[in-house]
Amino acid sequence: VIRHRDVRSSYYGVIDKFRLQVSEQSQRKALGKKEIIATLLPSAKEQQQQKEEEEKRIKEHLAESVFFEQTLCQPENRAASSGPSLLTVFLGIVCITALMLPTLGEMESLVPLYLHLSVNQKLVAAYVLG
Repeated sequence: VIRHRDVRSSYYGVIDKFRLQVSEQSQRKALGKKEIIATLLPSAKEQQQQKEEEEKRIKEHLAESVFFEQTLCQPENRAASSGPSLLTVFLGIVCITALMLPTLGEMESLVPLYLHLSVNQKLVAAYVLG
């Protein structure tokens, strides 16, 4: 268990690294090691308070300013896609076709031998399809 005992808001976002080394008790040679990266983050309650304070400051700033210039948002040129991409559909069709082809070793097939797939190839197609 690693505990951070000196928790201050100034330490939020600081990245710490811990190295764990595993070795046998009788030998000094390390069997393995792993570096673990840890970042101190504020609690959800503190994050909510920070958001509320920032929103309050923004509202105060807007209320103090006499002139406020508003810029219009320009609509994006590209249309939002309403379904799966063409690449995803094509990949799905290829995988389904690969799963329908005969497996290596099947002799009673009208499909040419170079289209017979191994079990591993079919497993990859099933994995990609899933």
